[in-house]
Amino acid sequence: MTAPASRPPIALSIAGTDPSGGAGIHADLKAFCARGVYGTTAITALVAQNTHGVSEVYGIDDALVSSQLASVLDDMPVDATKTGMLATRSLVELVCRSADEKDLGYFVVDPVMVATSGHRLLDDDAVDSVRSQLMPRADLITPNLPEAALLLSDTEPEAASIEQMRDQAGRLIDRGANGVLLKGGHGADDEVVDVLALADGTTAEFTHTRIRTPNTHGTGCTLSATITAEMAAARHGQASMASAADTTASGAETTASGAETTASGTEITTSETITAAVERSLDYLARALASAADWQLSLNPEGAHGPVDHLVDLTVTR
Repeated sequence: MTAPASRPPIALSIAGTDPSGGAGIHADLKAFCARGVYGTTAITALVAQNTHGVSEVYGIDDALVSSQLASVLDDMPVDATKTGMLATRSLVELVCRSADEKDLGYFVVDPVMVATSGHRLLDDDAVDSVRSQLMPRADLITPNLPEAALLLSDTEPEAASIEQMRDQAGRLIDRGANGVLLKGGHGADDEVVDVLALADGTTAEFTHTRIRTPNTHGTGCTLSATITAEMAAARHGQASMASAADTTASGAETTASGAETTASGTEITTSETITAAVERSLDYLARALASAADWQLSLNPEGAHGPVDHLVDLTVTR
């Protein structure tokens, strides 16, 4: 018998770029690093944007996105994956095929559908593919208020209360989602409440004091990436302990509740693990927002929305 090979947890982000460093792939890699996870990527679009908004989007050919995914997934044991900007129906369907054919690990979908400005970021013909194909394949989706409404229907109003958020999260579970973190950041109250609902009936709510700052660029990307990193670390850690305890284990079993387990019986994913990962991620985002609340990165600060401080927990010696 041999000891399991040493490696860090590995996370994969499938998303677009942000040359200003606050959102997309750039934010995801920073969040992965900040949470102690090795980050990999498949880029779906080259985006020209900064703290004032998006000026141009250059879509990557589907074949090249597919090749990027194969390059990572055929070579590395990915513990968790997240999606960000997919934009087109063909890209959504490509990711769904990858989820069916490859091991993406714990799968987080940030349904990048509606920007804070209200602009649609997903082609109209792709919305139904997200609803019917991508959402059921994800372990967790992380919609904001307008995205949750759009996932339910084209005419669903945005939730305007905690009760409505609970109702919409529950109905998304009924529509096939395995887990929903409905984010309340688009609200206006002094407290931000985020609602978690899982298919096993687990629910939780998380409350943070709203940080009044214009520097909120990339918060959705950062949060979903942090949850992905936390779940990658949890999945890798649990699997490593099980492998060390029984190196002759030959595969995975399935419990009656549907949780994936190793042959030695250690659960890879539980509602408690997911809830704790979400709570830690929200706490990290709150610290990152507070740390960058007074930043002024733009040469033209009027109307600018700067990034959060992804490195808030890191001590840098200069």
